[in-house]
Amino acid sequence: MTELLSSHSIEAALAQCNNPAHIYIGYSGGVDSHVLLHLCASIASLKNRMTAVYVHHGLQAEAESWAKHCKKTAENLGVDFKLLRVNAVASQGESPEEAARNARYTALKSLIGIEDALLVAQHRDDQLETVLLQLFRGSGLRGLSAMPKIMVFGQGVLLRPLLNVSKLAIDDYARVHALNWVDDPSNRSNDYDRNFLRNAVLPLLKQRWPACDKTVARSARHCADAQVLISALAEDLFRQVFNATDNTLCISQLKLYEIAQQRLVIRQWFHVLDLKMPAQAFVERLLSEVLWAREKSDPVLAGQGYCVRRYRDKLYCLKQAAPESVQDIVWPAGQTSIKVSWNQALSCVPASAGICREQWQNATIVVKARNGGEKIRLPGRTGHHALKKLFQEAGIPPWERETMPLVYLDDKLAAVGDLWISADFYCEKMLDCIGLSLQRGE
Repeated sequence: MTELLSSHSIEAALAQCNNPAHIYIGYSGGVDSHVLLHLCASIASLKNRMTAVYVHHGLQAEAESWAKHCKKTAENLGVDFKLLRVNAVASQGESPEEAARNARYTALKSLIGIEDALLVAQHRDDQLETVLLQLFRGSGLRGLSAMPKIMVFGQGVLLRPLLNVSKLAIDDYARVHALNWVDDPSNRSNDYDRNFLRNAVLPLLKQRWPACDKTVARSARHCADAQVLISALAEDLFRQVFNATDNTLCISQLKLYEIAQQRLVIRQWFHVLDLKMPAQAFVERLLSEVLWAREKSDPVLAGQGYCVRRYRDKLYCLKQAAPESVQDIVWPAGQTSIKVSWNQALSCVPASAGICREQWQNATIVVKARNGGEKIRLPGRTGHHALKKLFQEAGIPPWERETMPLVYLDDKLAAVGDLWISADFYCEKMLDCIGLSLQRGE
């Protein structure tokens, strides 16, 4: 017997987030999102705080007519409508499905304010597909947990009120209410993994195991419960070795953990840094080639736009980029900030200690790259000190030393980035000094 679908599913989902101030409905024009929109529109109390949102990916010629269809359907239901256009062209290493999803979710996040909710129409069969895809990719508990019913999204939340509803129930609702939806022809192409599962594999599975959507969804919930416990453990282990100042891990403390705990910490690190989860092979290489490398070696493990390396007792995860090169450049008079390389900028700010303002204003200021052999005299210390020695004393990683801009006043070294100021230019005078700040791009 097919389950009956009603607006109670929507009301129950909204109750989980204390009835949002405004509700956005992801509406593609397909049958699933049309049913979701129709259910929401049947709740009179939602009408004045609800907007149907169509995301135009620009990938298919029919997309323009689908947008018009969605706008007309929303208007017929008395629901506000919004069209978002995105660039969904896949970048290097990104699948077409992933590119479209990322572009769509980025655009939708920009809409969702505090106390707002986005409702999307994923259902139990979608959950089954997601679990199987994650299983075939060798995912751990986090991946096998598949899609949550509620999650933080933008400044608000994302809700999946139909996640425990079967596809059959959704199709029956559409038929009973004589809904008119669009059919995306790309859904019939088995070139995409999800479509292949949906069109060729799941019908066979359901012939043998008719309730597999329910049982696999239940397994996903078990995985999600287990992941909550694992995440709490990972967070506790992680915080004991994590330095929030520079987003590094303490090598000596991490080595004290069991190997399984080390893997947990590495994955938690990537999660906190908002990076794509590393493959198991990458984690194993990170542990063997970087964590356990010889103390004075400088291994670099690169992948997926970032690289992991070590210096002294710290593990660093750095964005991979073209080699940084500081350009020799004159700092224009009166300008408070200057770009010194493609990813770095220096700013001058009023300070109670720093370069004497009068010297700063009357000098020709030039920013230069390091050539090697530079020395500086520091306030409170005798003699001149080689920058190489100062960098070592301060524990500045080698890759940061190479890109540290040097500030010269009238051809005399006055400052090393925002680290040190020469005693020849240093003063302490309330708000009559210039301090320097070096900003690096993410």
